[in-house]
Amino acid sequence: MSAETMQTHDLTGRSIIAGERVTGGGRTINGYNPATNEILEPGYSLIDESQLTAATEAAAEAFESFSQLDPETHAAFLEKVAENIEAAAEPLTERVMAETGLPQARVQGERGRTVNQLRLFAAVVRQGDFRGTRWDTADPERQPLPKPDVRQRMIPLGPVAVFGASNFPLAFSVAGGDTASALAAGCPVVFKAHNAHPGTSEIVGAAITAAVKEIGMHPGVFSLIYGPGASIGQALASDPAIKAVGFTGSRGAGLALMKAAAAREVPIPVYAEMSSINPVFFFDGLLEDTVSQGAEATQKLATAYLGSVTGSSGQLCTSPGLVFVPTGANGDAFLAAVAEAAKPAAGQTMLTQSIAASWNEGVEQLASQDGVELVGRGTDGAGENAPAPVVYQASTPAFRDNPVLHEEIFGAASLVIRYDSAEDLVSAAQKLEGQLTATLHLTEADHKQAAPLIPVLEGKVGRILANGWPTGVEVNHAMVHGGPFPATSDSRTTSVGTRAIERFLRPVAYQNLPESLLPKPVQTENPWKLNRRVNGTITLAD
Repeated sequence: MSAETMQTHDLTGRSIIAGERVTGGGRTINGYNPATNEILEPGYSLIDESQLTAATEAAAEAFESFSQLDPETHAAFLEKVAENIEAAAEPLTERVMAETGLPQARVQGERGRTVNQLRLFAAVVRQGDFRGTRWDTADPERQPLPKPDVRQRMIPLGPVAVFGASNFPLAFSVAGGDTASALAAGCPVVFKAHNAHPGTSEIVGAAITAAVKEIGMHPGVFSLIYGPGASIGQALASDPAIKAVGFTGSRGAGLALMKAAAAREVPIPVYAEMSSINPVFFFDGLLEDTVSQGAEATQKLATAYLGSVTGSSGQLCTSPGLVFVPTGANGDAFLAAVAEAAKPAAGQTMLTQSIAASWNEGVEQLASQDGVELVGRGTDGAGENAPAPVVYQASTPAFRDNPVLHEEIFGAASLVIRYDSAEDLVSAAQKLEGQLTATLHLTEADHKQAAPLIPVLEGKVGRILANGWPTGVEVNHAMVHGGPFPATSDSRTTSVGTRAIERFLRPVAYQNLPESLLPKPVQTENPWKLNRRVNGTITLAD
């Protein structure tokens, strides 16, 4: 079935293993509409571990041919996936909205990000710098020992297991960043669908499967499986054919995957994005300047803050869950504006009933802590899964001493910490766990106060930004979407941007190999026209 003919009623409720529709041997699950709690058809049969092995073995069989694709064929495959997703735009948008409660504009924007990301990686594959080719030429006359001919390139790790995220049903899901970067690296993918949006996953999985067939590749390059999260997830991370894991989700699930991967006979890397509260730091000069401009300017800043907190019902990994505001009149004026901005803010439908329940539990726990006070609350939205946004406040001593104040509440909730001085702010920042982002709101007059904070934040986060909001992650060559634990399991990597491909590669050196045995990327004639470093000097391709 091609992506061009895919319609909502074509959903089969089955996994796609190496190009074949497979009925699972386990129980059946359904998606449901979180705005109405309506059950969505069809039901999806969950595979068992024996069926999982068929997917991983097919991926292993596909690895040799897929990892050696020439750049043009490889790039064309990624572009074909993007084309097929666009061809299925109408039924895909309809199904995403039904399974997530997300508005049409958000879904369309996320679909655009997904296909653009695939095309960006196609350009990376064609350009070829990710292959990291190096060549130290031989010098047989060198004394006291001859210098060998040594060449190096980066090669793909092998089949990768990717787990779908609940909050991004497209951009961090079946054809999202982990899948796109793994496929771009030359790694087959076995994708574990998120059970909250099975129909969305099947439509996109069919688009990838069609692209594999249309390009004429081994069908094991991609499989989409439905299974019980804990057991199949653990089995997938433990399968000897799998050589790396990409995951976006809760800290508990991420840690479980890391444990399973580390306990294998041959351990493998797990690239897990898990939790972040993304601190925002307001400096007094910025607030003084804003307040001096009048109530309208102060309200505009407060509204922008609330917009970042409540966007997509706060279900973004970069949502600002923690905000530092100075004590004094300027900070008081800002929080008064926040309280006003919160009043008309209506709750938006959360992705699942369980996520809404977890949000309520987290808010209740935060509100019960000593020294925590309510700043502002919005109104409940339509349906039981659309709780009112909330903002609380506490002092820096409370923040330093109470670990509950450091916990992520996934959804539209934020905690303001009032600080007394630059030293107080740095001391509080030093207590932060690893985060994805940190944001500074400041003027030039604040630079001296902010300077001591920068090295602290460099040790805590993956992205530092100024006078903006952390929500909204640009997909480009320079972006870092990662950070120290527990934001991610490996602070050396990013899951967004072209450097995401590096997670699924490793270096291999070739010393004194005959030319006929060298792989094309490191051959003397450079048939793939790659830029390379020769004797330490970057040499551009002809």
